[in-house]
Amino acid sequence: MPADKRGKDAIVLTDASIARGGRTIWSRGTFAIPTGSVTAIVGTNGAGKTTLMKAELGLLSLSGGSVRVLDRPAGAATRLIGYVPQSYTSEVDADLSVGQYVLLGVNGTRFGPRRTSPTERDHARRAMAFTGIGDRSEARLSELSGGLRQRAAIAQALAGRPRLLMLDEPLANLDLASQREIVHVLARLNRELGMTIQVVAHDLNMLLPILDGAVYLLDGHPHYAGIHEVMDSGLLTHLYGTQVEVVTTPQGEMFIQPSADAPDQGRHDLHSSSEIVNEHRHGRRTGAQA
Repeated sequence: MPADKRGKDAIVLTDASIARGGRTIWSRGTFAIPTGSVTAIVGTNGAGKTTLMKAELGLLSLSGGSVRVLDRPAGAATRLIGYVPQSYTSEVDADLSVGQYVLLGVNGTRFGPRRTSPTERDHARRAMAFTGIGDRSEARLSELSGGLRQRAAIAQALAGRPRLLMLDEPLANLDLASQREIVHVLARLNRELGMTIQVVAHDLNMLLPILDGAVYLLDGHPHYAGIHEVMDSGLLTHLYGTQVEVVTTPQGEMFIQPSADAPDQGRHDLHSSSEIVNEHRHGRRTGAQA
């Protein structure tokens, strides 16, 4: 997995719009995401977060404007991108071993798997070791917890040695400990390998320690800003559709919490303040030891 080099922006949208079934999902998206950054895509349900990621991957066509990824038109750089869709491991054969599953990242084709070279098998082993599942190669996917399955999905995406890693809701349906472990893997990928990472997320809190910026889908338009600009109570209240507060601890750590006097307008997947403070402190200690 080669280190990425900062230089040209990794993802560039220019006046991009997308429509499905005759309905505009979002429009007038113009922004650039720096190479070597970690970025979240956030917004309410139905705002078009996954649609944006699929447009960047070239899986959905734009109705206007352009998207360039790794200095190529969307869809032209797929061999340089690792992609982890939502709930991907639940859709594959659970009787596969972890090693077989990860190897699909280098030998999976529409016509079935092909023979792998020693170099490709080494890449798969390195990906499993990096994500902390090197000792689970012979285990069946069906034997793994949700957190370990998600790490296997990330290992599969890494086996192809991508420059850009894109993950759709990688923390969904995981307990706090498993979420923290996934975030630590992403942090190491970015810090040690310089990998550009983009994550679709409902909850920014667990990702905040590693985020450089966020794409937020607001009022039908995607916008990009640095994470400190996004961490604004007014902006996030507008984004989530309920009153939220940005809290800064004496140690300088930030997290988002619903306002105590705000009405409950739906589930927004925001962890409690005590959970986040504890997890951020744990994460900082672990990161310092890595």
